[in-house]
Amino acid sequence: MIYLNYTNLNAETQERLMQTSKADVERQFGNSLKAYALKHHLNYQTVLEEEAIRHLNSYTYVFNI
Repeated sequence: MIYLNYTNLNAETQERLMQTSKADVERQFGNSLKAYALKHHLNYQTVLEEEAIRHLNSYTYVFNI
């Protein structure tokens, strides 16, 4: 679960969430994403970022108001 303050969803918080998501995706799927990027001649960082954005939907958020 990720606890967020509803009044503090600024760019810095969103960037922190994205970095956390990237780290999770890279830890779980890094090798397979690298192989996919090489096979399809894609930029690994772009593939990682797209997967991190999709991965954000799998988190459970708790908003403190």
